[in-house]
Amino acid sequence: MDARLNYFASPTAGKALKHFMSAGKALKDSPLPAATQELVALRVSQINGCAVCIDMHTKEAAAAGETPVRLHLVAAWREATVFTEAERVALELAEQGTRVADAATGVSDELWARAAEHYDEEQLTSLAFLVSFMNSVNRLNIIAQQPAGDYEVGQFH
Repeated sequence: MDARLNYFASPTAGKALKHFMSAGKALKDSPLPAATQELVALRVSQINGCAVCIDMHTKEAAAAGETPVRLHLVAAWREATVFTEAERVALELAEQGTRVADAATGVSDELWARAAEHYDEEQLTSLAFLVSFMNSVNRLNIIAQQPAGDYEVGQFH
């Protein structure tokens, strides 16, 4: 399977990707816990059906020490006992921030208040940007039908 577009061969996409990669690096370096970042990136990608991002974030999380059990249960986090309350709030925020067309209200005030109990303003900002960033990257990959399975840890960092 080949992608419809080769973003890396396009001068326009190359310029845009430079900024995307820079934004991704800034988020990776943010005070939001690394494990939370990977779980959120994975959940957003699962919701959107972005196979290449699911491949990437599963492998990155595993390489960073995330357990297979937690990775396998991200899609069913509500019923899983392996996530902290802070992680559960972040996963719920990821879902509400991704499913804005489905839920019309976006992120509820109640959820935002719970998130503020676990994350400071800088972490909340990072979380909001991460959800938005992942949704954007997912859409780019889905539009181009980027194939999944070949990602190697650290490939884009």
